[in-house]
Formats: sequence, structure tokens, C-alpha cells
Amino acid sequence: MKLGLFLSYWSGDKRTDLGLVREAERLGFDSVWAAEAWGSDAVSVLAWIAAQTENIKIASGIMQMPARTPAMTAMTAMTLDGLSGGRFILGLGLSGPQVVEGWHGRPYGKPLGKTREYVSIVRAALAKQAPLTHDGEHYQIPYRGPDATGLGKPLRILGRPRPDLPIYLAAMGPKNVALAAELADGWLPVLVSPDHYDSVFARSVGQGLSKTGRQKTFDIAPTVNVIVSDDIERARNKLRPGLALYVGGMGASGRNFYNDLVSRYGYEESAQEIQSHYLAGRRRQAIAAVPDAMVDNLCLVGSEAMIRDRLEAWRDVGVGTLLVTPDRIETMRVLAELIL
Repeated sequence: MKLGLFLSYWSGDKRTDLGLVREAERLGFDSVWAAEAWGSDAVSVLAWIAAQTENIKIASGIMQMPARTPAMTAMTAMTLDGLSGGRFILGLGLSGPQVVEGWHGRPYGKPLGKTREYVSIVRAALAKQAPLTHDGEHYQIPYRGPDATGLGKPLRILGRPRPDLPIYLAAMGPKNVALAAELADGWLPVLVSPDHYDSVFARSVGQGLSKTGRQKTFDIAPTVNVIVSDDIERARNKLRPGLALYVGGMGASGRNFYNDLVSRYGYEESAQEIQSHYLAGRRRQAIAAVPDAMVDNLCLVGSEAMIRDRLEAWRDVGVGTLLVTPDRIETMRVLAELIL
């Protein structure tokens, strides 16, 4: 099992972020990941990190598909890969309707169809085997809509892209997870409970892999918050606000993918309570409603011995890369000792 450092969103303090990255590289972490929502973008952060490092892979976790055309994503991936000496991993995700429509001003539409077309176009552009063309429901290249000039023509990407540049997909729902297993080189899940992997995810992963028609390496790379502490209750309390935000506030009532996921784990009553408080502005009550069992299932928390034991559950479900969000550098050192 490999280790990745998940930075999430840029903290605003480049010294802190860079300290974590350099320590991760020194410890032998495989990769460092940057995310984007509606604040800092992933691409700028990764370009900066690439310039400050030599060996660690740089990865987007995730670049939002509605924010860029597929061709622009292929260009960006080629550029980051070239600047880093072949160290880039392209992590993609559609995001949710609140961000897609509320921030990017794009229709949410049909996520499965959009994702399939998007990945196909990116791969075709990077393969560079022919001028880029695509005739789909969601994307047309060249564009042939009623307002087209008629001057567009198929083009090949300028430069030398890596045709096998790895693509990872973020997914949570059963059909999206199956699609990720079918199309991508890796899967980026969040709020994963290894105790519920077989009942919630395994079938979808198997269905997707069976559609590829070929044997391939498929990396399961979940993101996990980690706190090493002998004071487990204090550590849990540090993790509850983040879980309350995702389960309660990342989406509308009835359309929150994270809320749906933990409900599938059996936390439906707690998930509804957390969301009810959060959407009503009762943040403290929402945080208090996150049960201990949810924290323990979705995070790595507790003493070094407890985390050592808990890591076996992640290995047992076939995790290839554990993307960790540590509370401090010392936590990274413990994880490197236990895993690497």
C-alpha cells in the first residue's frame, strides 16, 4: 500500500503546505494531491509544488470537469506532466449540482454520459493518433451547433503528451463507481468505510472492471483524515466538524451525495439529524450529532497501536494508495513507519 499526501484546498500559507510536501517526499510518499471547489484551483498549486520537488508525483484530486473543456484538460495535463518530468496524475470529478450550476453556471445534466464522453476526449487528445474529433450528446468537436461558424476543423494537440498518463475518477454512487472502474486507472472515493466496502462498493467495482474487456491495474485511492493521539475523544472532536460539513452542508436536502453514502453505511438517522441542523444554521448541534462510530469508521484516529490495527481493514479491501490528510508532520512520520 502506497501513501499519498492529500492537501485538499490551499491553506493560504505556502510555507505550511510546502513543509508537508517536502516531508512527504523525504519519507517516501508516492504522491501529493491538490483539490479545488470554489476557491483555490488545483492546477496552480500543483505547478508550484512541481517546481519545489523532484521525485514525488503530483496529482489533482480533483480537477472539476465543468470548469474546463476536455481539450483544455488534456492541454493542462500534458503541461503539468511535462513540467514535472512525467510525475502528473490526472484526477477528475464532476462535482455536485450546487457547484456545477451555482458556481460554474453550467447545467448539471447527465453525469454518467458526460463523464464517459469527457474521459474519452481527454484520452484521444493525449493519444494524438489522429486529429481530435468527437460527436456525442454532450460534446461536439469540431462544434457544429446552430450558431457555429463552420470554420472549426479537427486539430492535434501541440507537443508530446504521455499517451498512458494515468486518469483517476472521483465517484460515490453505485453507477459512478462502476464507471470509474471501467474507464479509469484509479478511483478517488471519500468518506470510505472499509467495514462496509464489500456491501456498498465491491459489486460496482467488479461490474466496472468486467466491462473493460482487458486486465488492468486499478488503484483504489481513498482520502482519509488521520490524527494520532492517545486522547481519542479529543481527536474525534477535531474530526467531527469536517464530517458534519460534508454530511450536512455539502449539498441540498435530498441531493447530498455524502449524506446518501453514510446513510448506506447504516447512519441514516444520524445523517438526517446532522443535515437538519446544518442547513438550519445550527452548526454546533450538527457537529455534536456526528457519532463516535462514524468518526472511527471514516477516519484513522487514536493511538499508534490503534491505527496500526485499523490499517489492516484498509489493506484487506485492496486499497492501493491511501491518501491521507494528517493533522501534523509527526502524524506523517508515524504513517510512514507503519506503512512504508
